Amino acid sequence: MFKTLKAKAVLGVSGMVLFFGSAFYAAFSFDPYEEKIPGTGLSFQMVPIPEGSFKMGSESGDPDEGPVHEVEIAPFWMASHEVTWDLFELFLDKGFEASISEGPLDPKVDGLSRPSIPYLDMTFGMGKENKPAIAMTQYGAIQFCRWLYLKTGNFYRLPTEAEWEYAAKAGSESAYFFGDDPNQLDKYAWYAANSDGTTHKVGQKEPNPWGLYDILGNVNEWTQDHYQADAYENRKQIAANPLITSEELYPKVIRGGSYESEAEMLRTSNRFASTAEWKRIDPQIPKSQWWFPEAPFLGMRVVRPLDPPAPEEIEAYYGTTPMEDY
Repeated sequence: MFKTLKAKAVLGVSGMVLFFGSAFYAAFSFDPYEEKIPGTGLSFQMVPIPEGSFKMGSESGDPDEGPVHEVEIAPFWMASHEVTWDLFELFLDKGFEASISEGPLDPKVDGLSRPSIPYLDMTFGMGKENKPAIAMTQYGAIQFCRWLYLKTGNFYRLPTEAEWEYAAKAGSESAYFFGDDPNQLDKYAWYAANSDGTTHKVGQKEPNPWGLYDILGNVNEWTQDHYQADAYENRKQIAANPLITSEELYPKVIRGGSYESEAEMLRTSNRFASTAEWKRIDPQIPKSQWWFPEAPFLGMRVVRPLDPPAPEEIEAYYGTTPMEDY
């Protein structure tokens, strides 16, 4: 269960949620921080996302975005940037991780199941240095989180769909966190109109008000949720930390739009669903648990709840093996 923190929040003149008192953060050590990967010299930044409530969905978007309903979200940290190849490749290739580590790998890390080395160039010719890692399955994304947990001792996971939208909106109720004018997107996102058909190094555009870079565009981002077109229909009361789970492989929710997306697809309430078609050219039988060879537009961003779950819940989250995919 999440810890309940009582912070006073009001809607500011700009439409952003304002939280009063730095004591709220200080009392719970809820500050931005840098997570260093032991023995590697690599790190990533995490920013605090305060608890609060927001209106999830949109009445003017696609049918699966309605009805608009109120959702309460517990506090968590979210990575300021999408996971880059610099980090993901350490998880992908144990030999590479061992070669740059200052000492031997911890036995738990050494024994971790890792992706098969892809038979294709999973960068799709777009490059790696400080660019978002792409085309991993949801299972692969979760196992990367497990690697982070074993390396750092901190519980990382994928955001829920509600957490993602809450963080992306950052208190706004407009189509985008900066307003309704798609002509302003160039300041904040890589998308079809300005990307030249490729991913870009993370952090080159302006962040949203809560310090999240590329939360719109560059690559779509995995969430935990199983996709249901009518998911919001049953939320008659205020929903607290909603999550839709299923053991089925498809479809799962991804969010944010990518370098391939038109402006309309980058709205913060817009929902996307994964599909088996992204493995269509995979020759393996069964198909890979780790890669989508036709999803260069798909990446990930991690979160860390302020109040982590119990150890057995952590193991259950990381330990679920997906069904075979034919």
